[in-house]
Amino acid sequence: MSEYGNPYGGYGNQTMTAKAQFGDAPQANSPSGDLIKDTTTANFARDVMDESRNQPVLVDFWAPWCGPCKQLTPVIEKAVKDAGGRVKLVKMNIDDHPSVAGQLGIQSIPAVVAFVNGRPADGFMGALPESQVKAFIDKIAGPAGADQAAEIAAVLDEAAGLLTAGDIDGAAQLFAAVLQADPDNIQAIAGLADCMIGANQHQRARELLTQLPEELSKAPEVQALLKRLDQIEEARKLGDPVALEHTLSLHPDDHAARMKLAKIRNVEGRREEAAEHLLLIMKRDRTFEDDGARKQLLQFFEVWGPKDPATVMARRKLSSILFS
Repeated sequence: MSEYGNPYGGYGNQTMTAKAQFGDAPQANSPSGDLIKDTTTANFARDVMDESRNQPVLVDFWAPWCGPCKQLTPVIEKAVKDAGGRVKLVKMNIDDHPSVAGQLGIQSIPAVVAFVNGRPADGFMGALPESQVKAFIDKIAGPAGADQAAEIAAVLDEAAGLLTAGDIDGAAQLFAAVLQADPDNIQAIAGLADCMIGANQHQRARELLTQLPEELSKAPEVQALLKRLDQIEEARKLGDPVALEHTLSLHPDDHAARMKLAKIRNVEGRREEAAEHLLLIMKRDRTFEDDGARKQLLQFFEVWGPKDPATVMARRKLSSILFS
């Protein structure tokens, strides 16, 4: 994410990196990857039938004398490696091990049979070009990136839950991990900025959000957070909330003091209380600051989002005031 500078700071060395969270594509020659291997009649059940219950397994039936087999070998091996673990390739020399091919009715080679959940699912014959082999893999295993997209969505949900529960560091580590794998993921960018705000690192959050490319900076999540930062900066200049509470206890119709207190309570996270102050101003004086309480409440809604409980509550009461 170099185009954003180094926004992670203390979150950049998270213990759960993207590599650990989402994994790297296993390599064919790696013992841990084991994407491509030869098998025998004795090992076929383990290498193919059993393994295909974890992910699809392509079985390449070939022979040393087969010219088209030699053409297909580098193509299918590359396609399997590029698939990043979505499928495995098992090669079977039919000269040495003819019985399985015979049982499957294979009469011409090269022949590739895809096994899924322990059963033959599809296949092809002949030395296909790389594009067609990759299309076959996508048909069997799903398009590239589908698994990672699901993993990222799950991690984002977990991170959001941690943030809601107040575990800012844990949430930030997960959001940063997602950004390692998907640098333009707007939910992760906004989530990390939200963590920074929660940790009172307001300047870092603003730098992260204002350095985004133009197409990302227009996202509603980003705009809402920038407005929230503006509200935080404004609230810092509004005075002592204890003094404002005292003023209102003596002068309940001091709408200017109540407006300031509403803004302060909002940045403190006391959203319903902030809304109640603005709704009270509306009930008593819609002309105050040219209907300023309603306008301020609508700005709060933009930051809180339509599903926030404070937004739902305040919208209901706002409607009651406006249309009663």
